[in-house]
Amino acid sequence: MSDDGPEAAASLLGMDNLTRFLRTWGAPCAAAVFFTLWCIGEAGRMGGSFLVWPGAPTLTALTLAIGLAAAVPLASLVLAVLLAAALLGHLAGPLSSDWAIYLGVGYALFFASLNPKTRAWHGPAAALVFSGAFAFLMVSRQYGSGVGWLGVLGVARPTMFAYWLMVSGLLLVIMLLCWLPGMALRLREERGWLTGARLKAEENLRHAEIDLVVEQERNRIARDLHDVLGHSLAVIAAQADGSRYLGKDQPKPVLNALENIAVAARRALADAQRVIDGVREDSLERAPQPGLADLDTLIAQMQAGQLSIERTESGAPVELETGQQLAVYRIVQEALTNALRHAGRGTAVMIHLDWSGPGLALQIGSRGAAPEGGAAGGPGVGAVSGSAASDSGEQGGQPERIGRGIPGMRERANLAGGWLTAGPDGADFRVTAFIPYSAAAVSPVVASAALPAGEPALALGRAGE
Repeated sequence: MSDDGPEAAASLLGMDNLTRFLRTWGAPCAAAVFFTLWCIGEAGRMGGSFLVWPGAPTLTALTLAIGLAAAVPLASLVLAVLLAAALLGHLAGPLSSDWAIYLGVGYALFFASLNPKTRAWHGPAAALVFSGAFAFLMVSRQYGSGVGWLGVLGVARPTMFAYWLMVSGLLLVIMLLCWLPGMALRLREERGWLTGARLKAEENLRHAEIDLVVEQERNRIARDLHDVLGHSLAVIAAQADGSRYLGKDQPKPVLNALENIAVAARRALADAQRVIDGVREDSLERAPQPGLADLDTLIAQMQAGQLSIERTESGAPVELETGQQLAVYRIVQEALTNALRHAGRGTAVMIHLDWSGPGLALQIGSRGAAPEGGAAGGPGVGAVSGSAASDSGEQGGQPERIGRGIPGMRERANLAGGWLTAGPDGADFRVTAFIPYSAAAVSPVVASAALPAGEPALALGRAGE
């Protein structure tokens, strides 16, 4: 496992939690335990009162130094050093138990090292001063040349300097051994911070690279759409206008058709430009989307394309969510477009919206002239490969092209919380959709009750497809 990966950052989490716990609660708890244990151990020598015990000032000061070590490390270390300078003059002999109280400075060093504000040299400097002062007072203050301590240590009367050097070195090692574990924990925590910051920076860099690639791809798609689609639509509009102005003697239906072509091309050009801008600026979803209020405009446009459309409604209209209104609009738009494409001009289309059930029941049926070479009453609304003819994979001996109309409509209905079916119904081709009033999906059995009277419940058994 690499030390530079996310696994390394995760492995540091437990140690970081330990460091934070020691920094927050460790020092106060250690100070309380230190004070309590010494009071218990020296209870028989206190003479019935803590205040008259000679070690009381030292124990109190060291307890305070330990308790404040993590919060205010510099003040704690200064207090510990001052103890060595001011209080060690009362150092007891080697057979006494009081002198070991001063080794509590090591606890203060440990907890002080956990604070990020503590400099790396603070601990060694305090340990050096304390060890030197402690050893000096042990040798020279009460026992002169250290005879009393030498007997206990088994040292054969060295010089005072050699004895001081030996004791101060031993004390310095003990103090540094108390300082270094805390520094190791703190450095490990800082390493975790740095690792987390580096991983965050790498993640941001990856996101920036992805955003850059996406932006470049958007610009490429926008350029291609502008160069190909925009140019073609502009040419169609220009040629339709030119043909209309040059052919003034043409029959009125021809002129109307040319005008409709030009208007539709310009409208498509505007829509294409909106899509291009949305692709380039990532603002397509923030642009206004069509809804139920735009159905009349859509029907008028398709009627100009020689479709005979009748729209009916039953029940009291209910306000649908924005996404549901867009789904209804796109389903109607796709169904009418497929009716014009597959059934041809002059096709009669019926659109019925029923608001009386637990959701909007939408039915779109078509009947009219089939495309050239097809039978009357052939595929109409939504007639693409989702029809029964395409289910066999062939029609008239030719493989049927896989279409996108019905799957797209069905997906929009599903995203709106409903369902959609499409298929032939006798001589008609019918699209049936249900959009619930709530976000929860409604089963086809419940929705079937919302179908308008007299209309066949087309393909309800396949509603779950």
